[in-house]
Amino acid sequence: MFKSVLFPVDGSRESREAAVVVADIVKTYQAKLTILSVVEPPEEGQEPTPNNSPEAIANLLKSAQEVFAQQGIEAEAVERQGKAAFTICDVADELDMDLIVMGSRGTGLTDEGAAESVTNLTINLSPCPVLVVP
Repeated sequence: MFKSVLFPVDGSRESREAAVVVADIVKTYQAKLTILSVVEPPEEGQEPTPNNSPEAIANLLKSAQEVFAQQGIEAEAVERQGKAAFTICDVADELDMDLIVMGSRGTGLTDEGAAESVTNLTINLSPCPVLVVP
């Protein structure tokens, strides 16, 4: 059913917890796994944060690949720049993904947070099913 899975990571606790579900899905369906890190460019006049440095992103992706490698899962790592939800959906479309699995912080559960929620935007824009791991 799912031949390819896209897993956006951001280093959050929720993302790490979602990795367990991703591993299970990938093993069950013998799917190809792609790990994605999206770097949002700094606003005009702002300096990049330490979390968005090329070194931090490379370490995040390498760490995620190692987590899956320990379970016998080979994962391709992709880094892109842009707004998170739009970039996640663009990559899913570009790579013809069958499923996006992502952790959620729950910020989109209120009316105020829904418009800004990466998860909500991804669900609404995605070219494929999105599994949200709370």
